[in-house]
Parts: sequence; C-alpha cells; structure tokens
Amino acid sequence: MQEGSAGGAGGDAPGLAGAATAARGVARPRVGSRWPRAFPYVLLLPALVAELAVHIVPMFVGTWMSFLQLTQRHIRHWGKAPFAGLANYRIAVDFSSPVGVELLRSFAVTVAVSVLVVGGSWLLGTAAAVALQRPFRGRSALRTLFLVPFAMPIFTGVITWSFMLQRDTGIVNTVLVDQLGLVQERPFWLLGDNSFVSLVVVAIWRTWPFAFLTVTAGLQAIPSDLYEAASVDGAGPWTRFRSITLPMLRPVNQVLLLVLFLWSFNDFTTPYTLFGRAAPPEADVIAIHIYQASFITWNFGLGSAMSVLLVGFLLVVTTGYLLITGRSARHA
Repeated sequence: MQEGSAGGAGGDAPGLAGAATAARGVARPRVGSRWPRAFPYVLLLPALVAELAVHIVPMFVGTWMSFLQLTQRHIRHWGKAPFAGLANYRIAVDFSSPVGVELLRSFAVTVAVSVLVVGGSWLLGTAAAVALQRPFRGRSALRTLFLVPFAMPIFTGVITWSFMLQRDTGIVNTVLVDQLGLVQERPFWLLGDNSFVSLVVVAIWRTWPFAFLTVTAGLQAIPSDLYEAASVDGAGPWTRFRSITLPMLRPVNQVLLLVLFLWSFNDFTTPYTLFGRAAPPEADVIAIHIYQASFITWNFGLGSAMSVLLVGFLLVVTTGYLLITGRSARHA
C-alpha cells in the first residue's frame, strides 16, 4: 500500500509538472512571436491614418497645387490645370507688383500682431501664475475664472467680443463714452486703425490663459526651499523672481514662447470671426490674406504658393529658435 501510494504520488508528479508547464505556455506567449512586436504599431495605426488624412495628404496636395495655374476656369477639374512651374512663387515674392506689396504688408501686420500677442500673453500669464503661486482663500476659484477664455469655444468667445466692440450698441463704447466719459465720440473698433488694437486684445484674451496654465505647472516643479533660503538671505520678491523663478522656468518658457508664436502667426479663426471674410487692411493678417487670395479671387495656385512660403518661413524660424535655445541651454 505504501509503495503503491508512493508510486501513485510519484506518478502524479510528472503529470502536475506537465500541466503547470502547459499552463505557463498558454498564459505567456513566446518572446519571438510576431503579434506582441506588432501590437504597439497596431495601436498607433488609427492616429497615423488620421494624421495622413488631415495633415500630410492635404499638405502634399496643396504643394502640388502651388505649381498649377489653378484659377476659377480649372477648379472643376483641377487635376487638369496647366502646369505653371514657379510662376505663382515669382508673383508672390515680386514686391514691385501689387500682389507682392500686399503680401509683404500682410506679413508685417502678422509679425506685429504675433509679437504683441506673444509678449502680452506671456506677461499676463506669468504675472497671474506667480500671484497665485502661494495658497490663499479663493485661489481655486480665481484659477478657474482665469481659464474660462481658454476653455470657451473660439467662435463663442470671439463673436461675443464682436458684439461688445460694435460702435453703437457695444458695451465697450457704452462704458468708455457714456459711463466714464473717456472718449468724446464713439470709435469704430472693427474698422481702421482700431481694428489692429481690437485683434491684438482679443487674441491676447484667448491665449494668455494657456500661458498661465503652462507657467503654473512649471512653478510647481520649483522647490520651495529655494525661496525660503532666498528670503532668509534678505532677497525681496523681485530678486527672488529674477534670480530663482525666471531661471528655473527657462525650459518651460522656451517651449511656451514657440507655441504661442506659432499659434498667433497661424491664427485664422480669430480674425475671420471678428471681421468676416474681408478684414481691414490694418488687421489683414497673412492667414486671412491667403484665404482671400484663394477663395475670394479664386486663384488657388497663388494662394497655395503663399501657404507654402508661410510654412517654409515658420520652419526656418522654428529651426533657428530651437538651435539658439538649445545652444544657450548647453552653455548655461
């Protein structure tokens, strides 16, 4: 009996070991199998298809259109439009012609708007983030209030501004003229020189909460011990900001300034919603100018050439900015 029991136990041991080995073989796939290696690429496939459909393919199509004489006559069968070579580019950069002069003026307006929007958004965002760095009662409510322009849909916010800036019924003129008496006559905020000011103000209102959110996240990574040690050494608020906050925020600000510049330089929704299809010359940013060249005058070849030149300019600026900031970071 004992031998039989021992033999039975000994006979069951190989069977249990085999079952365990089989279970491990089922639960864990082989390292050399193809499916685990391809699984990450399968997960990335939907995003890759969307990127191709939304950005890559239209970019190549737009580049090809810039070499065509694609006007209203050929828009129905644009694939059969005559090949124009570099003619559209020569027209766009011929600054002695009306087309080139208008494009250069629009480019100058866009640069001015972008510089003011980036500077104003960064200043407001940084000031608000530093002011709300220390906890106090109501800080969460203020942070939520500051993020409302960024969370609000673009059309909703900009259309509201367009109503507020109306000459006769807008609340801006009502406050400035009727209530405060700062202005004698009601100005046109959406026409003439004031349109440039209106565009800059609305664009800053839209983008400064993003700067505030980014700088706030960067401030969380600065150790509080640095501020405490500086306070013990007698450093004031401005000295602590200049000696601790700004140097520690340099990596964050490098990315933030670049993103703000690209957003403001390419912004189409804000001026289009604020002024409509034909923006005043003082607020004729390059995105609206390209839209008018393409969809108002129906010269899609010339509009595509302007778009390619814009992309090339932004690539050069971005590459140069990254090289300069990377070199300064290595030498710091």
